[in-house]
Amino acid sequence: MGQSRVEKIAQRFAVGAPGDLPVRAGHFLSLRPLHVMTHDNTAAVIPKFEQIGATRIHDPSQPVFCLDHDIQNTSPENIAKYKKIEEFARRHGISFFQAGQGIGHQIMVEEGFVLPGSVVVASDSHSNSYGALGALGTPVVRTDAAAIWATGRTWWQVPEVAQVTLVGKLRPGVTGKDVIVALIGAFDRDEVLNTCVEFDGPGVASLSMDQRFTIANMTTEWGALAGVFPADDITRNYLLGRAEVMRRRGVAEPRLTAERVEAALAGSPVADPDAGYAKRITFDLSDVTPFVAGPNEVKTIVPVDRIEKLRIKIDRAFLLSCVNGRLEDFADAARLLEGRRVAPWVRLYIAAASREVEDEAKRSGYWKTLLDAGAIAFPPGCGPCIGLGDGVLTGTQVGISATNRNFKGRMGSRDAQVYLASPAVVAASALAGHIAGPALGSMESPGKDAAALRQASRLEELPARAGSSATVAIRKGFPAVVEGELLYVPKDNMNTDGIYGKDVTYNENLTREEMGRAAMANYDPAFQQIARAGDLLVGGMNFGTGSSREQAATALKYRGIQLVIAGSFSQTYSRNAFNNGFLVIQCPELVRDLADAFRDAGQLTIRTGWRAMIDFARSQLECRGRCYPFPPLGDVAQELIVLGGLEAALGAQLKTT
Repeated sequence: MGQSRVEKIAQRFAVGAPGDLPVRAGHFLSLRPLHVMTHDNTAAVIPKFEQIGATRIHDPSQPVFCLDHDIQNTSPENIAKYKKIEEFARRHGISFFQAGQGIGHQIMVEEGFVLPGSVVVASDSHSNSYGALGALGTPVVRTDAAAIWATGRTWWQVPEVAQVTLVGKLRPGVTGKDVIVALIGAFDRDEVLNTCVEFDGPGVASLSMDQRFTIANMTTEWGALAGVFPADDITRNYLLGRAEVMRRRGVAEPRLTAERVEAALAGSPVADPDAGYAKRITFDLSDVTPFVAGPNEVKTIVPVDRIEKLRIKIDRAFLLSCVNGRLEDFADAARLLEGRRVAPWVRLYIAAASREVEDEAKRSGYWKTLLDAGAIAFPPGCGPCIGLGDGVLTGTQVGISATNRNFKGRMGSRDAQVYLASPAVVAASALAGHIAGPALGSMESPGKDAAALRQASRLEELPARAGSSATVAIRKGFPAVVEGELLYVPKDNMNTDGIYGKDVTYNENLTREEMGRAAMANYDPAFQQIARAGDLLVGGMNFGTGSSREQAATALKYRGIQLVIAGSFSQTYSRNAFNNGFLVIQCPELVRDLADAFRDAGQLTIRTGWRAMIDFARSQLECRGRCYPFPPLGDVAQELIVLGGLEAALGAQLKTT
């Protein structure tokens, strides 16, 4: 079986991976990303960096600092925080972009930090944006960022990959925002959850670079860990244009040159014809019409031509953010608002994704058109998108926004209602005073709703590639074999609140034993009486979804559970488990057999009576005469378990360098 584009990129940036062993979904790698971006949270990464004993940045060209979140905050505390970050950057020779220069993700692509075929990460969930340029862009947590600063690398488990084949072309007036909102709404059953999405197909060539940035950015809201486009002539033209901007700027050592662009494009991986995918989706771009998502829910979508009939009055309209703060977005809005004024009761807020975008919009006349229409401008940054600064929603206000999230309370008051839409729909709504679409005479038929879009598309669920059994070397101190009875909790999407409730999450005074006694209490109060030390806990699909609380992993460890087996894991839960020296393995075939055997048990926690032997050298689990394969746990994963977690592993590594 061949490799996907994601697997090939990961292999290229893996450290110490055997060259003759193709990287597959499920493999654990030590990755050395090209760059790691942190924003205002740099202030939280610095103490983590210092706590692991690091005193110098491994490769000062790797980190990038962009202050973008709380830039309207001029309090002494925030000014001091920003100054501390800037001084740290200056002291270590790190690329630093001050408040007002733009949102980190836009800075990363504008300033040449992202190249096709590279791995670029950020301590922010919208790192998926970098996939628009054919890079593997994926988020990391703050501890990972500190690890990269200190050692140049961090660990990563390769996710399953979903292929999304785009066919057809967009109708006039339909945008990249409409495409990704349509995909999220039509495929809203966790089809791509915790996967990397690879976009392919003839429809890709018709999408502009700005449209690709928007689509890749919101694969995060779709549940994916990356959204990677192929690198093509659109990519080349964009990057060569950026290289020319940097040349004219007179940068002494530009990160981006025509030569680097061509070299990156020439080496950009292409998926093998027989690449193994977890899912395949075929989606016709010509079926897409303008959509609105909400209120307060990204997956609930309605065609504009239907929702505008409801005449939902709005109070605020937002044209800003890393997903829709680029030149095309302001052009779409300006064309609708030219010579007009927004409704008297509506406040329209605008902010560019970067200072450069704002300057371009001013040169093009779009900025003046929007201001003349009554728009209120903010400096380039995140601002209201994340509920910071002026312009946030208050009380029961209703807003329509070109941002990427509309969760309750994100943009201000928890009593407010927020709808998501494209810049054109936001502008049209601001003009009308209620949710409305731009007049699109080319729309010959009403827009399809989510169900109709799903029916018109094709979804192939392919056999899970848990990984064929593979022989791996066992590190000293790591158990070659683990045995125990399977303790089954028959629930998909087991959330972290069920594993470790909020009533104990913020109690820092609990002992390990007390934490262990709180494990699974919210899910099943009887769990503590049923569970025994040494059990092998088996969950369903997407185990550990929800918050990022580390105690959801450590509490099970302290309860005496040897390890957790599941059909799949929340990526955050898996990272937290290994970062804290706790084993988790993915074995969907075993989970299916348990679900069939205990379908009518009627219990939340089941002592199965099934004993299992897990052979880590052969990457297989033996139970009741059957062998179940699971992804091999190579040296990277074993080291985390043997040393007791990531911070201990980093400390050991720093002592040897």
